[in-house]
Amino acid sequence: MFYAVFHLIFFIIAKVFFRVKVIGHSNIPKKGGVIIASNHVSYLDPPFVGCVISRRVNYMARDDLFRNPVFAWILRKWKAFPVKRGTGDSGAIKEAVRRLKKGEPMLLFPEGTRSRDGRLREGKAGVGMIVALSGAKVVPAYIKGSEEVLPRDSKRLRFKKVIVSFGKPIDFTGMIEENRGNKDLYSDISKRIMEGIAELKEELL
Repeated sequence: MFYAVFHLIFFIIAKVFFRVKVIGHSNIPKKGGVIIASNHVSYLDPPFVGCVISRRVNYMARDDLFRNPVFAWILRKWKAFPVKRGTGDSGAIKEAVRRLKKGEPMLLFPEGTRSRDGRLREGKAGVGMIVALSGAKVVPAYIKGSEEVLPRDSKRLRFKKVIVSFGKPIDFTGMIEENRGNKDLYSDISKRIMEGIAELKEELL
C-alpha cells in the first residue's frame, strides 16, 4: 500500500509540475527479473525514473541514507536496500541478484555516482557482475532534464521538463556463456550497457 500510494503521488507531481515525458515504456518486460540501467545526473533520478515504471521497482541506496531511522523506514518501504559505495559491496550484490532471481525489477545507475557535467561516465563492473550472476535482461534508460530541476549543489527545485527514455532489452546470455572465466566479462557487460544508454542520449539530441 505504501509503495502504491507514494508511487502515484510522485507520478502526479512529475506529470503536473515537470511535464515528464516517457518514451519506450513498452520496452520494459511486464514480468520477470529485469534491470533498468539509467544514466545519473541528479538526486531526483530515482523517483523520476521509478515513478514512470508501472512495476514495483527495487533500488540500491547509499548506506549513509539509512542512518536516520525514519528515512531508513521510508527507503525500505520504497523497496530500497543499502550499498556501501566504493567497496565492491558483496552483500548488496547478493541482495540485488536474489531479488532479480525472484522475478523483481531493479533500477540501477551503472556510473555509480552523479555526472557533474551531464557526460556519460564509465560503467562500474559491479553492475556487470549483477547481470552475469542473475542472468537478467537489461533495459537501458536515459533521463534528461532532472539536472535542471535540481542543479548540483542547489537546494531549490525548478519546474523544468523531464524526459525518460527506455530502450529495448539487452540479453547478455550469449556473452556470459561464451566468456565464463574471462576476467573482463563484468566490465565488458557494463560497457555494453553504457553504449545502450549513449544510443538513447543520441536519439534525444
